Amino acid sequence: MRPREHGEGIITAIALGGVLIIIGLLFLITPDLGGKIGTFFSDITTKSFVYPANTTSTISLPVPADPASHSILYMAVAQFCIGVGILQILILALRAAVRSRIGRIAETVGNLVFWLGAGYLVTVFLNSSTTYREWFVFWSSLLILLGVSIMVRGIILFARRRPQIKT
Repeated sequence: MRPREHGEGIITAIALGGVLIIIGLLFLITPDLGGKIGTFFSDITTKSFVYPANTTSTISLPVPADPASHSILYMAVAQFCIGVGILQILILALRAAVRSRIGRIAETVGNLVFWLGAGYLVTVFLNSSTTYREWFVFWSSLLILLGVSIMVRGIILFARRRPQIKT
């Protein structure tokens, strides 16, 4: 095994172990987190909305019956996102140390943007005063963040592309 490949394997192990530690810590510091997760999923219902382009069409989307009643779970999700974001910073430093390929570095930066952004979005939109509107704005914002994360990866790959000399 070449040194770079060996380093990548270690980084993968650190990343997986780090995520498991974060999950374990969340269950340790959040009282009855398992019960709160179960309550959240049993509270899911659908809400119908009129499709804006056609006032006779509706769309039903999943939503908790009372979005504001799950603020402790939202806090745990925000902590998870921020924890994984901080882990991505460590992974990025390790990737730089072992001189990972640019594709791996771009992936890590994209993940960093997504996880820290998701943590921010959870804290902004999901809390004890969450309404149906904030619930759907959160999911829309998360989709936008996913697109931004993919674009960041692409920009890094494009910036590091070597120009081909034509003769």
